[in-house]
Amino acid sequence: MNSDNSHVSQQELEQYLWGAATLLRGGVDPGEYKNIIFPLMFFKRISDVYEEEFEEALRESDGDLEYAQFAENHRFIVPDGSHWKDVREITTDVGKAIRDAMREIEKANPDKLEGIFGDGNWTNKDRLSDKTLIDLLEHFSSLSLTIKNVPQDQFGNAYEYLIKKFADDSGHTAAEFYTNRTVVRLMALIMDPKSGESIYDPTCGSGGMLLNSLLLVKERGEEYRNIKLYGQEINLITSAIARMNMFIHDVGDFQIIRGDTLEDPAFIKNDRVQQFDIVIANPPYSIKKWNHSGWTKDPWGRNIYGTPPQSCADYAFFQHIICSMKEDTGRCAILWPHGVLFRDSEQSMRAKLIEDDYVDCVIGLGPNLFYNSPMEACIVICRKSKPAERKGKIMFINGFEEVIQEKQQAFLSDENIQTLFDLYINYENVSRKSYVATIKEVKENDYNLNVPLYVEKYDLGEVKEPLEVLIQEWTESSQRIKEANEEIFSILSEVGLNDQ
Repeated sequence: MNSDNSHVSQQELEQYLWGAATLLRGGVDPGEYKNIIFPLMFFKRISDVYEEEFEEALRESDGDLEYAQFAENHRFIVPDGSHWKDVREITTDVGKAIRDAMREIEKANPDKLEGIFGDGNWTNKDRLSDKTLIDLLEHFSSLSLTIKNVPQDQFGNAYEYLIKKFADDSGHTAAEFYTNRTVVRLMALIMDPKSGESIYDPTCGSGGMLLNSLLLVKERGEEYRNIKLYGQEINLITSAIARMNMFIHDVGDFQIIRGDTLEDPAFIKNDRVQQFDIVIANPPYSIKKWNHSGWTKDPWGRNIYGTPPQSCADYAFFQHIICSMKEDTGRCAILWPHGVLFRDSEQSMRAKLIEDDYVDCVIGLGPNLFYNSPMEACIVICRKSKPAERKGKIMFINGFEEVIQEKQQAFLSDENIQTLFDLYINYENVSRKSYVATIKEVKENDYNLNVPLYVEKYDLGEVKEPLEVLIQEWTESSQRIKEANEEIFSILSEVGLNDQ
């Protein structure tokens, strides 16, 4: 690699970014990589783009240095002494130099970048020695991350690649900031975002659901720059990563707020939670530490169906989402574990939700779609105002067989996504695939939404052999196993290892 002005390939860029993470191996927990690499990567990008814009302004003005520094010529301001090149010259207390430069950049761009570099402990030399940080600075310096060398789309793709790599490496904490992108793709397709709409994720993690919804509109060749994205995320560094993700993808209109959605919802309008065209979410499941008593008198009136048990806040998030949907265009897609479909403790809230005719479709999926959790997942789709042909009905889709299991992770192929999307759009009964139930039928099942109650979970295929032939084969196979066992025990007895 070199640092001259030449286009960087996608593969080269991904190797370069992941190469920075490998410099931390052994000294830093993999779950912490993202807290170090993303801020450095963003710092390098801002510095290189500033330099690129500076040189361009110089050319335009025939060498006017003052003109080249005008804020109007730059996406972000990099104050004197806080450029990547300044920090690169430091050889002692490198962490302090990095931290100070980041803080100065934040202060110089208060409307856009306040707090964006997070609260990383850069000055802890036991964790990040001067040598480690110098190695990281030199590694990042090996490529020039200007817009010319690395266009926004390409950089955005590499950022998403790195988020997934960190999720793969982070163990159980990955689910806090990353949702399987193949499932996100299906959810975005079903939500069908349109130009000019608002999209909200109350537990947005690194912002992937919001971004992929917007990028779907861009992919269709429609105007996407007037779509407004809103997200709230409780974790400071994760919310900062989401904001960086938006800037790197060149998203113009977004608000990512750090905070606890249940305790202190960030988006309030006219004394109630703000309403959006689309809510797309993968809330944290079964959290126990939440303000249960506060929910009984929620000042924003979100407890429309009741108070969930202290041991599980799922239906608090569910009710928050329902309240955050517009009355006309409001729709949502939520990724849940299967428990929300049938747990007795939430039956009364689920019944009210169903009787209000908000539940449009339930897609049952297989296990391992959540990071480092074998739980089976499902997507619940709701609409505040269903089309006439869907009123009073709930569609159930068997997606268990569409999930591809690979080691400890699972995913949906493009073909699987298309199959499930087509089933949803076609809205008809398909043997072992989909079933459109009436609310009356769901009520007769005690408001249980578990998909296998309505659609056979697995297609075992057609049995072509006559039953008597199968029984004969099974009998013969059993006899061969019995004979093999007897032979083994006989050999063990001969060498004195079988006491039976």
